[in-house]
Amino acid sequence: MPIGITDEHQALSESLRDWAKGLGGIALARAAEGTASADFDEVWRGVEEYGVAGIAAPEPNGGGGTLLDAAVALEACAHELLPGPLLGSAVAAFHAGAAQLDDVVAAVTAGGCGMALDPVLEVGERLAGTVPVVYDGGGTAHLLVGARDRDGAERWFVLGAEQVDVRPQVGPDLTRRVAEVQVDIDAGEAVEVPGLSGAAVRRTALTLAAAEASGIAQWCLTTAVEYAKVREQFGAPIGSFQAIKHLCAQMLETAEAVAATAWDAAASAETALSEGGDADQWAFAAEVAGVTALDGAVRAAQDCIQVLGGIGFTFEHDAHLYLRRAVALRSLLGAGDAHAVALARHAVAGTRRSVRVDLDGQDQDVRPRVRETVAAIAARPEAERRDALVEAGYLAPHWPAPYGLGAGPVEQLVIDEELAAAGVARPDIKIAGWAVPTILRHGTDAQRERFVHASLRGAIVWCQLFSEPGAGSDLASLSTRAERVEGGWRLTGQKVWTSLAAEADWAICLARTNPDVPKHKGITYFLVDMRSEGIDVRPLRELTGDALFNEVFLDGVFVPDELVVGEVDGGWRLARTTLANERVAMASTNLGGSVERAVALAGGRGDAELARVGHAVALSTVCALLGVRSTLKALAGRGPGAESSVAKLLTVRNRQDASELVVDLLGPLAVTDDPQVREDLHQSQLTRCLSIAGGTTQVLRNVAAEQILGLPR
Repeated sequence: MPIGITDEHQALSESLRDWAKGLGGIALARAAEGTASADFDEVWRGVEEYGVAGIAAPEPNGGGGTLLDAAVALEACAHELLPGPLLGSAVAAFHAGAAQLDDVVAAVTAGGCGMALDPVLEVGERLAGTVPVVYDGGGTAHLLVGARDRDGAERWFVLGAEQVDVRPQVGPDLTRRVAEVQVDIDAGEAVEVPGLSGAAVRRTALTLAAAEASGIAQWCLTTAVEYAKVREQFGAPIGSFQAIKHLCAQMLETAEAVAATAWDAAASAETALSEGGDADQWAFAAEVAGVTALDGAVRAAQDCIQVLGGIGFTFEHDAHLYLRRAVALRSLLGAGDAHAVALARHAVAGTRRSVRVDLDGQDQDVRPRVRETVAAIAARPEAERRDALVEAGYLAPHWPAPYGLGAGPVEQLVIDEELAAAGVARPDIKIAGWAVPTILRHGTDAQRERFVHASLRGAIVWCQLFSEPGAGSDLASLSTRAERVEGGWRLTGQKVWTSLAAEADWAICLARTNPDVPKHKGITYFLVDMRSEGIDVRPLRELTGDALFNEVFLDGVFVPDELVVGEVDGGWRLARTTLANERVAMASTNLGGSVERAVALAGGRGDAELARVGHAVALSTVCALLGVRSTLKALAGRGPGAESSVAKLLTVRNRQDASELVVDLLGPLAVTDDPQVREDLHQSQLTRCLSIAGGTTQVLRNVAAEQILGLPR
């Protein structure tokens, strides 16, 4: 999914992609190979006509958009590898516009502008020195450069190329030209951008470079997937090979993470620059993008070439041009480790990314009513609040009435916000959160009457009898059989990895009712009374030493016909069901237990350890951002996309890696018997199950490759 979520941003992205593709920029870049002063004037005339470089400048300067608008535009142009000085010009136009330098904005958007990222010049009566790298500086009419005065204070200037000695250079990126620039002019002849700092220039450049990285990653993913669908080896499309599926699914994870962080960096800028905005939020978001996006684009380009095989290694294929652009961006702005160190320091100082979903007034009609209801719930004694939540429909507001409210995304978010503000926590309904939606959609009226309210009130505890010793991720291979008897069925078999089995009152259970049809078609969905005769629950001790899971043996357990959910032999479809009116939720500012623990241990550490902590902070933030983007899509009336699948995969990696990181940070203390250390070790062991439970990571990558990317089975 591209950066833009709104209909307007998606339309802008599609329009600019089509326009940029029609300019033939890649052919022009190839033709300019080896030429220091590349001629991209024809492309730049189109950029000027469309006003792309100045989108984020104020409206009087021909812009009027936000930095997020600019990010959407640069992402689209990078997808088509538009050549020329767009990145430097967009950064310069943004800051000149903020300083109300209308003439400068007009000049840099007309003639292009290169940019330096560090203030290396000296300024007094004269502005002098050498800038070794001005990105986009070769062939542009203007240059954004920084200097320090005798007191060490920064000052930034926009210079005309004719004022200085510009020495264009041919770098690895054929679509852009850098330059070494020598400056020696009267300081009064330079146009100063007041109040600008190198940190601000670098942050803006990082934000827009992340957007370009997103365009690169998306092109690489699409190119690899399309090739994998048609390229045949050993008599089959290579996309049917599991190794290629996994590589493409990992590219999907990368592309979605890059898009999410690029979107957030640009969106946070708008909030930070508003009256009373928090600049730390933009700084934090930009560093998350620095950790994720620049390395991600390089990795996506490398993986694309790997999928393409020999053809991807040829100069004739465009893949290497995208790799060159990605490497150039990372070289300019720094690899992930450098940004991870800065991010870890932000986190240690207490900064967390707080993303608030803008409901754009859609909550006005519902908020007063919700606030009044929540106040009444909060006024009840703690022991009565669960019943009050159920009575109000607020425990599961996305469920249909009378059990919930059938609430849409806006109302769900308002209820979440008001409950949080009032300090009212919903109880965890655990496996009922899987069982009850199936009963609501596919069960009978009698089943709904019997089980739904009781589950919400906590009177019924559920467990799930799905997995078997021979049917874990491959659930359709289950062998527990259900034989037809008078008035119902007799279930016989063995289930495993069942949590809550010893405490549960009821279970949702899959059993094979027809062995003579394809394995997906002969399964039925049962509700099983866990106190029935013939059930034997045996605890399973896990590697943590705990016994959270159980084996459950079924020996002729009778289940009456009225406890079959849906049609006989139709249970496979039910096992995969969720309510169409999906749950949406706010993102937490908390980084998660192990990541927060790692941050707490990070104080005073060296850069190598801080970098590891920063990577953990970034990944945790990415997982939260994917949830926010999924929520925003729901608010826009669109169904769930790749974000939810990617979030599951990345969340597992985040929790496992972070818990392992905590143990590493403990060092020798990890072998002691301190209670906190024991908890840390327990977490590192417990999280090993996350890449197995609910479908292994490998199987989920197969599913993502087939169902999201469309690769063949």
